[in-house]
Amino acid sequence: MIVKIINNSSNTLPNYETLLSAGMDIRAFIENPVTIKPLERLLIKTGLQIELQKGYEAQVRPRSGLSLKKGITVLNSPGTIDADYRGEIGVILINLSNENFDILSGDRIAQLVISKHERIEWELSKSIDKTKRGDKGFGSTGSK
Repeated sequence: MIVKIINNSSNTLPNYETLLSAGMDIRAFIENPVTIKPLERLLIKTGLQIELQKGYEAQVRPRSGLSLKKGITVLNSPGTIDADYRGEIGVILINLSNENFDILSGDRIAQLVISKHERIEWELSKSIDKTKRGDKGFGSTGSK
């Protein structure tokens, strides 16, 4: 599938790092370095705009290494970019560590995954099929 992209940044286009990668790293495009303090959240711009086809979305996800090593994650993970959005992609990052985290323009800050999705129509009903699990949730299937 071909997706149109506008790159207003000086960064390379997002790309797959390996043949079987699902996500592409996206990079910060900021005028000046920024620091995210512990428990602070910031919107980081990328300089990218995309044109998705109907039935597709782009998901903005955390980078696993950044999350594990630095405590930096995408706050609304996964963030959704709808097919009709044409603005600049921004990433809401949060610092869950106890240390300041500096971001420079060009730093890899998140992953972008393009995903097909379905649209549904609701059918109002008085009942739904029963299952063995029923209404048990939030850990009801066990901890192991």
